Amino acid sequence: MSADSSNFGPILIVDDNPTNLQLLFDCLTTAGYKVWVARSGQSAIKKVEYSPPDLILLDVLMPGIDGFETCRHLKASESTKDIPVIFMTALADTENKVKGFSVGAVDYITKPFQQEEVLARVQTHLSIRNLTKKLQVQNEQLHQEVTERNQLASELERRVEERTEELSQTNCRLQQEIEERYLAEQTLQRSLVKLQQAQSQLIQSEKMSAIGQMVAGVAHEINNPVNFIYGNLSHVSDYIEDLIGMLRSYQEVYPEAEPKIAEAADDIDLEFLIEDLPKMLSSMQVGAERIREIVLSLRRFSHQDGFEMKPMNIHEGIDSTLMILHSRLKFKQDRPAIEIIKEYSPNFPLVECYGGEMNQVFMNILANAIDAIDECNQHRSAEQIKAYPSCIRIYTQVMEGNRAIIRIKDNGSGIAPDVTQHIFDPFYTTKAPGKGTGIGLSISWQIVVEKHGGSLQCISTPAQGTEFVIELPISQAYQAMIAS
Repeated sequence: MSADSSNFGPILIVDDNPTNLQLLFDCLTTAGYKVWVARSGQSAIKKVEYSPPDLILLDVLMPGIDGFETCRHLKASESTKDIPVIFMTALADTENKVKGFSVGAVDYITKPFQQEEVLARVQTHLSIRNLTKKLQVQNEQLHQEVTERNQLASELERRVEERTEELSQTNCRLQQEIEERYLAEQTLQRSLVKLQQAQSQLIQSEKMSAIGQMVAGVAHEINNPVNFIYGNLSHVSDYIEDLIGMLRSYQEVYPEAEPKIAEAADDIDLEFLIEDLPKMLSSMQVGAERIREIVLSLRRFSHQDGFEMKPMNIHEGIDSTLMILHSRLKFKQDRPAIEIIKEYSPNFPLVECYGGEMNQVFMNILANAIDAIDECNQHRSAEQIKAYPSCIRIYTQVMEGNRAIIRIKDNGSGIAPDVTQHIFDPFYTTKAPGKGTGIGLSISWQIVVEKHGGSLQCISTPAQGTEFVIELPISQAYQAMIAS
């Protein structure tokens, strides 16, 4: 409970949305305020006429009497006109704000709600309301005293009037100072959010740039010798087959070798060598092919997009990210392998995007999924892990209206609801110090939502796992046409 909340009267919340009512009710009661609720404008008017609150939080869009009409009714009544009304709405345009202020509102709270903003605005207007009440009481007492003493001295009346004027000016100055401080706090808060976003973008940009340059350099240096080895293995295989064929022909023509040659053949186990050498070459060819795949994945992951969006094969981007994370997915002594289940849409199109940044999003989400599974497995027995193996499922699908969907779901420890609503906030992390910066998912949200006009959603249930849903426009030009 705040130091001042107990000094204020009740706050009335008017909203037809039960979720909004519950969110604001929890927020304000936790801060120590007494809270009433109403589900409609009609109900709110009855409650206010029966017992006036100190402050009203009023939703604009409601069935029946909307917020504007409800506010007009309250301001038209002598008993309720002085109760401050703060509108709650997702309509943040200037026209609606002007309309709200014209019918008597004192402020706006924009949906979705920010707890700190709600508490700050409520505290400010309750303080103003409290000061106004006190000043009204003082003015009434002063007026009564002036009336009683009016007969004794006209001079005293003049002084009282002067004092009243001074109090009025003080009240104006105080209200102006409160408004100026409130505006300064809002400006500071916006500046802080912008600074945090700029810091997170700068940190992540520098980090990914350095990693991208290093990965691209390593891939380039490895690529040339690997291609040389891989390209020559087939020729080496042919040469060895020719040599073995020639050796067999020699053995047919001269079945009885000279003692010295026969002894040398026994020393090197010639028959085993002839049998094993092709197998060894085949294994080397498989290994070289594997290295080529890794190098190709590294190059795909680290390619630079410049300042233009390009059509990207999302499946290749996910696969290259999984290739880089392969060492974290495979079996280890202290934990089983994590199975990757891919359900790619066969008709999934190329998506117009910044490929490098989207790979960064996949890397952040998949790395977090692996962390969640590892954390969950620390609290599971070997029998439980065997019965319910660790896995990450990746789905892709095409939706109507130029939309591509990528779902990444793990069966890890899950996320609590109070944490889910903050996971995209800059520098918010639930990991131990040194294990997380809190900027990965924030950057991912900015990449998907702000840079690509898509959406990023987290759906999680504790102990059952987490699913991230990425929705992207397939064509940015088509998306812009729809928006216009």
